[in-house]
Amino acid sequence: MTDWFTIVVHVCLFVTTISILLLLYRAVRGPSNPDRVVALDTIGINLIAITGIMAIILDTVQLNDIILLIGILTFIATVSVAKFLEKGVIIDQDRD
Repeated sequence: MTDWFTIVVHVCLFVTTISILLLLYRAVRGPSNPDRVVALDTIGINLIAITGIMAIILDTVQLNDIILLIGILTFIATVSVAKFLEKGVIIDQDRD
């Protein structure tokens, strides 16, 4: 990597880490539950970004599976919490 590219990548890593810290504060002290869900979803997206940046720094493609796993888990968690906030249950038990 060139010198300027290394600096840019490290700045991106630093900014994303600061963003996660601010989002953790928002997730803990959020004014409402939907705000907390959005903060947790954004933390998942930032974790994907940090993993991608680390893959660039380490010059490897082996972290792509971890990126996919974080994305899938973040999606499932967001949908589950949204359903819980809307209906009060995650799994409907409709027995006819």
